[in-house]
Amino acid sequence: MTLRAYADLLRIQFAFAWPLLFCSGLVLAFGTYGGFSWSLVVTAALIGLFGFEAGMVLNDYVDRERDRRDVEGRLTRYWRLFGTRPLAEGRIPAGHALALFLILALAALALTATLPYPHSLFVAAIMVYSYAVEVFYQVKKRDQSFPIAQVVGRTDFALFPVAGYLAAGMPDLTALLYFLFFYPYALAHLGANDLVDVRNDRARGMRTVPLLYGTRAGVLWVAGFTAVHGVMALLFAGVLGTVARAGLLVGFALIVVANAVILRDRTPEAAMRVLPLFHLAMVVYAVGMILGAAGRGGGDDTCN
Repeated sequence: MTLRAYADLLRIQFAFAWPLLFCSGLVLAFGTYGGFSWSLVVTAALIGLFGFEAGMVLNDYVDRERDRRDVEGRLTRYWRLFGTRPLAEGRIPAGHALALFLILALAALALTATLPYPHSLFVAAIMVYSYAVEVFYQVKKRDQSFPIAQVVGRTDFALFPVAGYLAAGMPDLTALLYFLFFYPYALAHLGANDLVDVRNDRARGMRTVPLLYGTRAGVLWVAGFTAVHGVMALLFAGVLGTVARAGLLVGFALIVVANAVILRDRTPEAAMRVLPLFHLAMVVYAVGMILGAAGRGGGDDTCN
């Protein structure tokens, strides 16, 4: 039972996605700056895995009391292999979860310290910022009249692949375009999650967009940020190669399909049916960038 509880705490079935996303940024940096090495790829993959999983644990730790108020388990069953919230249900002591967060975060930070300077500083700064913003997001959305928690909070997710880029690259146009591409995706994805979980958020006292402004506003939030995401994809494609561009096209098509269903039905059930398309799109984006770099012999997937 303990292993199952920790698997749910870590959302273990999604663990493969975080190294992929982090390394998608890394391979873009290889294309611009060179310096490919398998040891750096493995290090970056572990930073991405440990760093993101630490954020997952932190998320549950901050919301452990509020999560006890859940009245519907649809989204919980999707995100967690065994369908439980281990901290809210008392399967894992809060102190153990906090210790696990510290172990994972410190492991990621220790690996980050092995990166050459100033890359180590860039990644460490994003890591510290992201954990602080995650706490802000979890707390602020309990008491707000404008969705500032969402707008600020999702910068952490949008910076995650940028941190991968900065593990071997420098702050430049490609890093900025990746952020501008991924940030509206993160907001649209969050909006879809909120549409699915509206009953629980109401019970927990969370001020999400559907609860602040209504379901129609939540649907328009998803559609609006998807549109911005599409525009940013066109700009981002300008610094990518052919394979990565194809990944952007396929991934965005999946999100458009999801939007069509949400706009048509406007129900939590509809949002739940298409939520996997948002996650599949993210994986397609990352894999396209990685395959594009591999096809160019270790990194150059940019258009010069």
